[in-house]
Amino acid sequence: MYRDHTIGVVVPAYNEEGFVGDVIETMPAYADRLYVVDDCSTDGTWAEIREHAERENSEPAAVNYDEDDVLADVESDRVTADGGVVATEGAADSASNSVAAVFDRRVVPIQHEVNRGVGGAIKTGYQRALEDEIDITAVMGGDGQMDPDILYKFLDPIVEDEADYTKGNRLLYREYRQGMSKWRFVGNSVLTFLTKISSGYWKTMDPQNGYTAISYYALDNVGIGNMYEYYGYCNDLLVKLNAKGMRVADVAMPAVYGDEESSIKYSVYMRKVSGMLLKNFLWRLKVKYLVLDFHPLALFYYFGAGTALLGLLGGMWSVYEKVVLGNPLFMRASSSLMLFTMGSMFIMFAMLFDMQVNESKEVQIRD
Repeated sequence: MYRDHTIGVVVPAYNEEGFVGDVIETMPAYADRLYVVDDCSTDGTWAEIREHAERENSEPAAVNYDEDDVLADVESDRVTADGGVVATEGAADSASNSVAAVFDRRVVPIQHEVNRGVGGAIKTGYQRALEDEIDITAVMGGDGQMDPDILYKFLDPIVEDEADYTKGNRLLYREYRQGMSKWRFVGNSVLTFLTKISSGYWKTMDPQNGYTAISYYALDNVGIGNMYEYYGYCNDLLVKLNAKGMRVADVAMPAVYGDEESSIKYSVYMRKVSGMLLKNFLWRLKVKYLVLDFHPLALFYYFGAGTALLGLLGGMWSVYEKVVLGNPLFMRASSSLMLFTMGSMFIMFAMLFDMQVNESKEVQIRD
């Protein structure tokens, strides 16, 4: 436990042989439950997870427990193609008393029968954490890029009721992003801006950072069953958190890259995530500002986007008529420019209102 809160850590792993074992071994002692999810790896990842799980689970747990509690043998779970978890015989439920919580095993190895992506692996871990009623659930990748010694920085804002969700931020300080290539930095900056618009968390940076922690309350209310399963799961989750009015904290941390190889295809990644962010943005406007509550900023966004698009199309048609048909440019171009300017102003006002509404929902945790 950490400060009277049970702590779970989801460790998604895909072809992380040689890395995931070290992640398990270096996990802080106050982490009560590790959900290590092998996303149908093709190397020795699953065997490594099982080996380290058996070693960890054979050691006495450093928690208080009743005499009636029985420690079960090491078992593992399989996740079927439709996402269902099949528990093997001997897997037991969590037990707790007034002093601390005790689990039958600290490390829970879970294997997907089909590859579902990192978001799908994290979703599986989150669902198990909800079943176990874990107070705070963190996510640390199986590639060893996330320093376990700073996990407490992600837990403190939640324990102290300053935030419902915390995430890493590698962009806050120049020295923290030195390990990040220029290509990664540019791509991250573009997706940061798009995610700000989509999620409504305008101060939040580095939304692709997978080092996170979330409270049980937020996890239980955010609709984790519909979480995006591709690499944009972090961005998707931020949108859902904002729609439910959750508080988010950015935690400053350095960028760390080792010998692991990324399986991301950036051309596909940018296309998929950008489309998802647009869809989520429209969903957030509808749910947060029209369904659950009402705020005119949603109408400002809709009217501004429609007017600006009409002005842009009108300007393109004016240029076409001038070049191809030889018609005068001034009158039509002036009207199109006016429409585009007016639409852009409405969008800016909508953004300003959105920033004001969500200002109290964001916290920056600096060193």
